[in-house]
Amino acid sequence: MTPEMAVDLFRHMLLQTFWLSLPILAIGLTVGVVVSLLQVLTSIQDTSFGAVPKLAAFLFGLLLLLPWMIAKIVSYTTTLFGDFGRYAH
Repeated sequence: MTPEMAVDLFRHMLLQTFWLSLPILAIGLTVGVVVSLLQVLTSIQDTSFGAVPKLAAFLFGLLLLLPWMIAKIVSYTTTLFGDFGRYAH
């Protein structure tokens, strides 16, 4: 395996990780902003008021997106193992 192939393989792995984590992180960001706005508007400074909705949103988003995430990971792994002969030189 040449250094260029190793860099390309690592780049694809990082991009795949980015695209898999992006929807969950977007859900967390959106819920965090909404909860923070509600805390500012209602003057509630309780930490659990912010943590519980975010955890619930992460769980719901993960349950909703899990089939898509598994399909993407399986596709990436199948492609990686399919090209294994190319990396073995």
